[in-house]
Amino acid sequence: MKRSELREQIFKMLFRAEFYEESELPQQLNLFFAESEQTEDKDRAYIEKKFEAVVSRLHEIDGMINEAARGWKTSRMGKVDLTIIRLAVYEMKFEEDIPTGVAINEAVELAKAYGTDDSPSFVNGILAKLV
Repeated sequence: MKRSELREQIFKMLFRAEFYEESELPQQLNLFFAESEQTEDKDRAYIEKKFEAVVSRLHEIDGMINEAARGWKTSRMGKVDLTIIRLAVYEMKFEEDIPTGVAINEAVELAKAYGTDDSPSFVNGILAKLV
């Protein structure tokens, strides 16, 4: 899979995590792969590792988002937009091999595909404040 396709799969799994307790996430991850198309072992390992890394830093990531998003706390954001922003913030702040511009552009593309008409500009605006 291309990196953008992997990112989309991670986004989908992170979105699913919004609706389950942390103790249920390993089972949800297994269900996710069972429902997905054939996923190569290396791609599955990448998705699992990144998903777990993002989830382990959610509190820290949400703190950064809340600080940057004046008037828009994470509790008020739409789940799709929030999930996209969380993934992009993780990539921007904790992954050195992903350029910030790429993380932002990919987040905007996910927002266009999965969010509302306002999602791309909202996501871009929040992420721009974190650069």
